[in-house]
Amino acid sequence: MNHVNKEETDITKVLLVGLDTGEEQDFDHSMEELKSLAEAARKQVVGVIVQRMQDVNKAFYIGTGKVEEVREYAGECQAEEIVFDNALSPSQVRNLGRELGLPVLDRTNLILDIFAIRAKTREAKLQVETARLQYFLPRLVGMRENLSRQGGTTGGSLSNRGAGETKLELDRRKIEHRISELKKELEDMAGARETMRKKRTQSKIPKVALVGYTNAGKSTILNRMVDLYGDNKEKKVMEKDMLFATLDISVRCIYPKADTMENMPFFLTDTVGFIHKLPHGLVKAFRSTLEEVKYADLLIQVVDFSDEHHKQHMEVTAATLKELGAGDIPQIIVYNKADKCAMETLPRKRDRQIYMAASEGCGIEELTEMIKECVYAGRVEAALLLPYDKGGIVSYFMENATVLEQEYREEGVWIKVSCHRSDADKYAEYCQDI
Repeated sequence: MNHVNKEETDITKVLLVGLDTGEEQDFDHSMEELKSLAEAARKQVVGVIVQRMQDVNKAFYIGTGKVEEVREYAGECQAEEIVFDNALSPSQVRNLGRELGLPVLDRTNLILDIFAIRAKTREAKLQVETARLQYFLPRLVGMRENLSRQGGTTGGSLSNRGAGETKLELDRRKIEHRISELKKELEDMAGARETMRKKRTQSKIPKVALVGYTNAGKSTILNRMVDLYGDNKEKKVMEKDMLFATLDISVRCIYPKADTMENMPFFLTDTVGFIHKLPHGLVKAFRSTLEEVKYADLLIQVVDFSDEHHKQHMEVTAATLKELGAGDIPQIIVYNKADKCAMETLPRKRDRQIYMAASEGCGIEELTEMIKECVYAGRVEAALLLPYDKGGIVSYFMENATVLEQEYREEGVWIKVSCHRSDADKYAEYCQDI
């Protein structure tokens, strides 16, 4: 008996449709990315149709003649869904669904589907559900028609069964109530994260965040640093060559050269990847998670240097960071996957830029040194004589500074440290001349 993989049976055949108005910087790349998104959402692309037209058709997005062509081609290639490259208005979804006789999705819908597949933690699932419900709320009529075409009028779906507008209003109230419940639970989770963030801030350990386009190698860098300097090798995150492999914020404490007297730890945060035309609803739903980058002392922008469109990806990252209020935070630019570009003598450093290959472990130590140089630049050396009844202060410096020398004297513990200037000022009464 043959066993069929469940995911294989779930694959849906889709026809991609794009409209090139000349405003897109690289329309062909956008269509290539749409194909990758469709595949990431477990869909099989069976055809692509492109129209070049100066203005968007308000009723159908594409021209009325093109709608007929799409319907005929969808039948020929046995497409089960039609996916459009841009965001469609609720009326466009309804009109297209009626004319094409198939479920109609847009780019936003597709990315929401991917996030729904990838979400693993409770918080990620709640954030995705919130974004999906907010997306579907103004599209209830079109959604009802799509579901009706897929499943008829059986099984309690949202198909239109006699009650008409009354049923729509009931659906709308249910969705609004569910969104309210989700937001309340997410606010509680955001509060818990804020408490954790405050603890990390109080520790004075620098905060570093990995940011960048999806699938650039952020999780790979975090895992390689955990391998080399992490306090727990089991705390690695999932890394995979796919769009949006991870949706959750992961924070790990990195202890470079922990086997020496040097103590320069930093918190390293892995974040959700960005993408061109990232749906506003997702940014809004994931804002409490994405905004973690706002509190970083340093951003590590990871770029897939092997991707010919990496400059556009950097522009998308810059725009998204600005939207999140993190555009002015100092950055190190990591040109990752440089080994695929036949570059010699890797890693290669230049100012606050590094060309490396994280998957091969190439450049991790050099990047770590760059991070330390940046986040510990504001430190000073100080000598303190702390009475023996001030053991808590000694412990504080042990955890939050680099202890260079230490002696036990008659008056107390004498330590020479490299510490944050604010700590030296805070305990100035115990400071001595070096």
